Amino acid sequence: MDRLSQERPLKVLVVTQYFWPENMRINNMVEGFVAKGHEVTVLTGQPNYPEGKVYAEYLRDPAQFSCYQGARIIRVPMLARGKRSITLALNYLSFFTSASIFGCYRLRGQSFDAIFVYGVSPIMAAIPALVLGRLKSVPVYVWVLDLWPETLNAVGVIKKPKLLGLVGKMVSWIYNRTDYLLLQSRSFDEDVRKYCTRPISPDRLVYFPSWAEDDFSGDLQLPSDLLARDDSTFTILFAGNIGEAQDFPAIMTAVKAINSEVPVRWVIVGNGRASDWLSQHVAEHQLDNVILLGRHPLEKMPALFATADALLVSLKTNEVFEKTIPGKVQAYLASGKPVIAMIDGEAARVVGEAGAGMACASGDAAGLAEIVRTMSALPAEELQAMGLAGRRYYFEHFSKTTLFERLESLFRKGTLRRNDK
Repeated sequence: MDRLSQERPLKVLVVTQYFWPENMRINNMVEGFVAKGHEVTVLTGQPNYPEGKVYAEYLRDPAQFSCYQGARIIRVPMLARGKRSITLALNYLSFFTSASIFGCYRLRGQSFDAIFVYGVSPIMAAIPALVLGRLKSVPVYVWVLDLWPETLNAVGVIKKPKLLGLVGKMVSWIYNRTDYLLLQSRSFDEDVRKYCTRPISPDRLVYFPSWAEDDFSGDLQLPSDLLARDDSTFTILFAGNIGEAQDFPAIMTAVKAINSEVPVRWVIVGNGRASDWLSQHVAEHQLDNVILLGRHPLEKMPALFATADALLVSLKTNEVFEKTIPGKVQAYLASGKPVIAMIDGEAARVVGEAGAGMACASGDAAGLAEIVRTMSALPAEELQAMGLAGRRYYFEHFSKTTLFERLESLFRKGTLRRNDK
C-alpha cells in the first residue's frame, strides 16, 4: 500500500494568534480540513482583533467559542492589543508566551501529524508551534504571510537598526527550526532565504498563496441587508482592515478630488487602528458619499460585494508591501467584480495580468481619482468583462480546492519524512 495513502484522516494542530470569531482566512482552512474528515485542534488566544478589546460576546460566554465547525479550540490567556504601540507589543508577547506554557500543558498527551502556523504578524506565534513540534516530534509548517522584521520597519513600529537586527535573529531562529516555510507570494523567496542560515532544501520552501472563501466564488447572490444597490451612482467598496498601511489619507484625497464631478459613493466596511481618524475626517469634511459600515461577519460580505460596481484595494508603498498580495485580492477576484488597485508590486501585477481592473501606484491619489473617472464612464458590459476575467484568473491560480489538496499532500509528506528519520 502507498505510504501516502489518502485514507487515514490527519490530526492537525493549528497555531494562530487570531481565530474565529475574528474574520481570518485561517477559519476557512480549519473548516475545510474538518469537512475533508480530518481532526483539527486550534491553539489560539482570546478574540480582540481589530478593535483592541476582547469581544463582549466572548466575555459573556467563553464556552460557546470552544468549537468551530467541528474543530476543537484551545484558548490561552493574553493581553488585548489595545490602541497603543506598547499594548500591541505586550499583546504579541503575551500570546506566544502563554501559548508556549499553557498550550503545551493543555495539549499534553495528545498526538498530531502536523502543526500549522498561520503566520501573519507577529511571527512569534510560531514559537509555541516549534516548542510543541519538538516535544511531540511533529513537523511544523509556517505559512509566511508577513515579512519580519521588514514589515515592522515599513509600518514604523521599529526603526532602530540594532533592534531590527535582534528581531531578524529571532526570525532566523524560527525559520531554521521550521520543517516547511509556505510563502504567500513568490516574491517572498529571496527575503525568507536570507534568514535561513542553515542549508535549506528547495522542497522546504513552498509557494502557497491565499484563496477566497467559498461564499465569494459561489454563483448565488442574495440581497444585502447592509446596503441596497443603487444604479444611479457608481459604488466603490473597500473591505478589510482600516489601518495605517491602507493609506486612507490618499483615498480621502481622491474622494474629495472628484466629489463634484462624478456621482460616486464610497463604501468602507471593516475596522482597525485608523477607524477613528477616518470617521473624524469624513465628518469634518462632510463627505456624505462616504459610507462607513463598520465591522460585519464574513458571511455578509459576498452579498455586500454584489451592491458594488468596483472593489478597492490599497496599500502604502515600500519594498515589503510590494512583495505582498493582500488576502482580499483573491476574494475580490473570486467575486467577479472589477478591481481598483492603488498598490505596487505583486498585487498590481496580478490585477493587470488577470485583466480584472485598473491599477495606479501606491499613494497616487490623483491616479486613483482618474481611474474612478474612467471606470465610472464605462458601459456595464465592459465592467462585467473585467469582473469575469478576474474570476477566471482566480480559479486558474488560487483555487481553494487545489490549494487544500496541495497542503494535505504536504502534511502527509512531512509526516513520512519525520517517521523515516
